[in-house]
Amino acid sequence: MRITDDRYAGEQARFDLAIRLIKHQARTHIITRWTGLSQDRIRKLYSTYFKHRPGRGVKRHRGKSPSSVEFFVRNPWIQAEASLLTHVFAAWDLLRILPDLATAAATPADHLYFGQRFCAAYEEFRAAYSDTPITFEHAWGLLNALTDRDELLLLDCGDCSGFYVQDALALDGRRCPACRVPPRRTGA
Repeated sequence: MRITDDRYAGEQARFDLAIRLIKHQARTHIITRWTGLSQDRIRKLYSTYFKHRPGRGVKRHRGKSPSSVEFFVRNPWIQAEASLLTHVFAAWDLLRILPDLATAAATPADHLYFGQRFCAAYEEFRAAYSDTPITFEHAWGLLNALTDRDELLLLDCGDCSGFYVQDALALDGRRCPACRVPPRRTGA
């Protein structure tokens, strides 16, 4: 290996992350933000590696990313999955959970590193919940809602003391999704 080969490592890492993000069906603005690649370059990557390949099933979404916090609290199952994803984000140093359960954004060293960690966290979550309705774009919206917009917050359950995600403007009886789901009846 020549000493000059190292200068291409950064470009290769950006390319690899862009391909990874396209596989997760991330929107162009996210890929541009994390990789520094131009929108035109991202479209060409998609056309070259995904557009005309049968069986790949990778779609390109247009427009803004989903940003409604109602998605994360609309039923106890999605709320529980969003709560778990929040803890995965904290484990991957994408956000910090403070002692008072406030959340703070983790300051990334660089966007490429942050994008790689976000992908790893989301992939870990999907390994546990493969049939979740929480898409990559929803996960990005969840992280932003917890750290930037103060629309979601973490609360501790009054019954089991577990932490869960809750809409900051909704009334809440301090019961996590697991404690609210009625137990199944046995027999009939």
